[in-house]
Amino acid sequence: MSPLPETVPFFSQWETPDLTLDVLADGADVALRRDPLWRRSGAETLDEYAAWAANICGMACLKMILASRGEIVPTIELAKRCTLYGGYVVNGRSIKGLIYAPFVSFVKEVFGLRAEVVTNVATAEIPAIMQRTRFFIASVSSSIRWPEREPPSKGGHLVLVTAASNQGFLFHNPSGHDPATQADAVLAPADFDRFFANRGIAVAM
Repeated sequence: MSPLPETVPFFSQWETPDLTLDVLADGADVALRRDPLWRRSGAETLDEYAAWAANICGMACLKMILASRGEIVPTIELAKRCTLYGGYVVNGRSIKGLIYAPFVSFVKEVFGLRAEVVTNVATAEIPAIMQRTRFFIASVSSSIRWPEREPPSKGGHLVLVTAASNQGFLFHNPSGHDPATQADAVLAPADFDRFFANRGIAVAM
């Protein structure tokens, strides 16, 4: 895997990145209320933060993409703006998304990013996709943070692939539980494939 031309900043989907194990142990609604940095998210209240933060892995990926060109936008601010385009469906404390097609419209109109939804894509095709784009937001199992385990299913979580070749995939995981599984995590293509749901969003700058 060739080196990246620049470092891509990492951001967790919660403001305190080391809260992942607490979220898994206690549940998001309980653990996220203990996040001392919640105001940085763009949420207006702690309740709003606790409701949103478990659902914004895609916004964390977008925040990292924007940060790579020098823009820092809070994750929940991004989520609220994306919701206006239909990227999330909010019903009380129920939040459904990320919905890919509205997201593509959102990032094009608001940030000038070129993005496309990619479905039925094999893991082996991702390096070629990234040769014509810059990033790939991949749908994976959240258990990708434990690559030695077999995932219960594929999909349901989003990670930002920043480089890919037939030797390895380099990615940022918004819900990694320690530094090694957060920024610049590396997996062999065969291991990445065990978690990958064969869909995602290719993003060019």
